[in-house]
Amino acid sequence: MQKRATNLVLTGVTGTFMAGMLVAGVAAASGDDTARQQLAPSQQAMAAARPDIANQSNSKQLTSAKKASSKALLTGTTTASYFWDDGSGINGDTGAPAGGKPMQKGLFASPSWPLHTKVRVTYDGRSKVGFIGDRGPGKPSHNGVMLDLDTYTFRYLLDGKKPASKYNAGTGEGHLKGLKYEVLEWGSGPGKKGKPRPFGS
Repeated sequence: MQKRATNLVLTGVTGTFMAGMLVAGVAAASGDDTARQQLAPSQQAMAAARPDIANQSNSKQLTSAKKASSKALLTGTTTASYFWDDGSGINGDTGAPAGGKPMQKGLFASPSWPLHTKVRVTYDGRSKVGFIGDRGPGKPSHNGVMLDLDTYTFRYLLDGKKPASKYNAGTGEGHLKGLKYEVLEWGSGPGKKGKPRPFGS
């Protein structure tokens, strides 16, 4: 009887210890002092005694999640132009973007990729992540211009600056040649996955 009682006590202590380690690991990984202060004294002692275990476990999880979210499904290079279509009619504005979301920073146009595809673009050491929210460029895509970037992204990639206005990049440069693209997630909208294709093909 005494042995059984001892086993029950040990089981309870072990369960409390494991729960304490789990909570301590979350607090240690988050770096939140408030969360640490809310731990019971025994849990604080465990977190202080073995922070390496908690940090190592959470670090591995964060690294795996980061790799999964940044892994490219498709990479390549192209020439990119810029646009800003918000229904104003300025500079050949054709109206609201085809993807159903309003014109905004980080909204790109592709002649073929599925709408809402998530893509990272890089040029001269600068990168931005955006999504395909419109169709374009039209005829230029038949000459290898396979991405239309919003004006702000275009100017940032060009020289790290802001455009003169949302309709004008404020530079004589109208194209970025050798722009690197990385498809991070295919969108659920209409379009074709894979290498970009000219408009209408």
